[in-house]
Amino acid sequence: MTRALVAAALGALWSLASPSVRPLHAQVIDSAPTHPSVVRTVALDARLASDAGLRLGDTVRISAAPNDTAAERVVISALLARRADPSEIARSEYRARLHLDQLQRLIGYGDRVDRFAIRSTGDSARGSLLRTINDAAFGFRAWPSAEIAVRTSRTFQVVRRFHRAIGVITIVASAAFLLCILLLKIDERRRDIAALRMMGISARTIVRSVVLEAGIIALLGSMSGVIFGIVMARLVNWHFQGVHRTTLAFTFVTGETVMLACGLSVVLGVVAGWVAARRLVTVPALTLLGR
Repeated sequence: MTRALVAAALGALWSLASPSVRPLHAQVIDSAPTHPSVVRTVALDARLASDAGLRLGDTVRISAAPNDTAAERVVISALLARRADPSEIARSEYRARLHLDQLQRLIGYGDRVDRFAIRSTGDSARGSLLRTINDAAFGFRAWPSAEIAVRTSRTFQVVRRFHRAIGVITIVASAAFLLCILLLKIDERRRDIAALRMMGISARTIVRSVVLEAGIIALLGSMSGVIFGIVMARLVNWHFQGVHRTTLAFTFVTGETVMLACGLSVVLGVVAGWVAARRLVTVPALTLLGR
């Protein structure tokens, strides 16, 4: 089944081969597949296909300018899913993958390239290759992929340190709040402790029971906080993954975070319970009763 949708520019299709690509324009010509010997193929961004109503097998014309009568006809043979890369989230442009000769004709860039990648077979070959490329001519500069990853991720490292600092401040403030709350709650039970003392129960038994109760309460509270954090992380991911149409996880709860939260909470609960209980059992029972 064919269709004759003659549309204006569907948006900017950006090739992954060059960072200085001019915007491309596309027109839908036919939804029926065309023989590959007549029309070449192209891979389009899945978001563009969804927004423009394109499907696999559709025939489109691509050009560097709108209403170009010499636009090349191509068949959509693949759809590109957006990578889970934080550096691509802020970019709203569409992308397309073309054959190299198609791209050269389309953007008029000639035989020039901005960058290219070469795969080496080992550390010794990598070092020799780097020296050969760097010594080939002035202006060439070869970098190992690991070093490029480090250089391009400095911004995210700064953000990570900032988030870690916020997390440390939050944990310290929460620990102080938890300590105060437990001390106040245990202090409110001075009459109960006085009654236990007058019944002949030893101070050590009272301290142990208070410490055990405080530890259990702290553990249950931390587990509730972990469950709440997991639910909120999933809600955040569900919202922003839908907004940016990506599989990138914007927030998640790690096992290290859970262990830190639970361990710190239990330790603080035990310490707060022990301090408060020791302070109360050293006071005479009648004084605790207000007499």
